[in-house]
Amino acid sequence: MAGKAKKAAAGSKPAVLENDCIFCKIIKGEIPCSKVLEDNEFLAFMDIRPIIKGHALVIPKSHCTNILDFPKAEETDLVEFIKKVAKAVVKATDADGFNLGMNNGEAAGQVVMHAHFHIIPRFKDDGLVSWPHKEYAPGEIEGMRNKIKSFL
Repeated sequence: MAGKAKKAAAGSKPAVLENDCIFCKIIKGEIPCSKVLEDNEFLAFMDIRPIIKGHALVIPKSHCTNILDFPKAEETDLVEFIKKVAKAVVKATDADGFNLGMNNGEAAGQVVMHAHFHIIPRFKDDGLVSWPHKEYAPGEIEGMRNKIKSFL
């Protein structure tokens, strides 16, 4: 990868960082953030352009682009880290719930090409809308299922 940097210390486990990645620069301390929680593998900080106040981001300290290249060995730790931060966000904001989101690829709305999860507190009648639902034509759902299964 172009822009690949040397391994940087992140506690006892080195993290592979990119020179031109804004989130890697945050991890290295080159760009400030409003840090919520940090351990050897992950960092949680406040989103500077929140959808709702309390919106936090969770990122892995080792650079990966999206969920598809996230290290399997760290998946359980990631979920536990996200749960810990999400519980704190909900309590701190007195939210009725939260959305956990991740955009994977430009077409999905990913702007920073470093894997990151959005924890967005939600409130009844907060004005945010869910995705619009579509319908399959008769027989179309089975065709799509078969196509997906062929890649598993």
